[in-house]
Amino acid sequence: METKFTKSITEPFKTLGNKTFGKLYFAQAASLFGDAFTWLGLALLTYQISPEKSAIILASALTLRVTAYIVFSPFAGVVSDKFPRKKILLITQFFRMVIVSLLPFVTQEWQIYGLIFFLNIFSAFFMPTYRAIIPQVVEKEQYREANGLSMATFQMLSVFGPGLAGLTTVWLGAQQIFFVNGITLLIAILLIISIPFSELQKGVNAENAANDKAWRNVLKGVKLLFGNKIIRFALSIEFISAIAGAMILVNTVGLVKTSLALDDKHYGWVMAAFGVGGAITAFLLGSLDKSKTRSISLISGAMMIGITISVANFVPFEGLMLLWVLAGIGQTLADMPSETLIGENIEPQDQGKVYGSHFAFSHLWWAIAYPIAGFVGTKFRGTDFLYGGLLTITIVILAIVLLKPFKNQD
Repeated sequence: METKFTKSITEPFKTLGNKTFGKLYFAQAASLFGDAFTWLGLALLTYQISPEKSAIILASALTLRVTAYIVFSPFAGVVSDKFPRKKILLITQFFRMVIVSLLPFVTQEWQIYGLIFFLNIFSAFFMPTYRAIIPQVVEKEQYREANGLSMATFQMLSVFGPGLAGLTTVWLGAQQIFFVNGITLLIAILLIISIPFSELQKGVNAENAANDKAWRNVLKGVKLLFGNKIIRFALSIEFISAIAGAMILVNTVGLVKTSLALDDKHYGWVMAAFGVGGAITAFLLGSLDKSKTRSISLISGAMMIGITISVANFVPFEGLMLLWVLAGIGQTLADMPSETLIGENIEPQDQGKVYGSHFAFSHLWWAIAYPIAGFVGTKFRGTDFLYGGLLTITIVILAIVLLKPFKNQD
């Protein structure tokens, strides 16, 4: 007998019975899965090119990544209304496949910057086009489940991806890991090719809107995002989490290979531990904090990741493994409630605008956080995580004092 619990879990997967959506979903899942391998391999590549400058190079590359999203994503919706969507999906995935396959042959810092920036320009056009197609190819009553399945997969692969990539690096090595992403993108391309052209063009003519209305909707989304007290607090916690997360992504490779004098495999294990911690928490998060504001989850997650990274410079490899499991737990506790809070606190007709604004600002936080991590990692080698952790904890305290999340909402 199917219970409410099992039904809530299985219902979204029924949308995969729609062949067009199913192929799109697996194409996107393959793409997201491969991305994790590229970003872990990028950290090892920057260290290989310049060990003493790896933190600043990696931070700059990751900043270029989110900058491409922020600058080009707003134009993707316009482009998807004026050009065949199947061509947009195929062109963007093809060039991403070519670019990631070139990364193993990079020998200069400027080559990293160029390839990463162009890689994410194509990503910035792929994702919004994919999002725009979903409501056109599934039935209206299934859209919520289809979109929910897509978002859940994005969340889970962002958590599982680094762990799986870390484990794979142990066996394949740093250079070969980029080709894994190339293969996953090829799979995505083949799935998109198999979808009829007409299926992906549904609803295009009906979606054209005046530019002034579009800009009004953008501004309304921003206003609603920052106008709700608890969502505003959750967004501030995401910024704090981005700073700590950027420290981990940018400076772990130097900590493992320079301070601990270990090899690529050990770096892979550490990043796998970070992913495992986040994955465990993602499964349990719904039962950990059921309060209306999710303040306990948000605050405890931000404090946990701040405290954890503060002591990372002073522990052996085994201790770092444990700390990065805890850091993964903390980051998931701090990041995941925002999406749920938007769904619970914003009217359905306005949720699309607010989710769009949230996407832009969450990437903006990382665009700010990566240069901070690169500066700290370069300026304070040997104590970088201590200073990064103290900065994180300080901002958490300021956010609690200034935003007062435990008081009644406005």
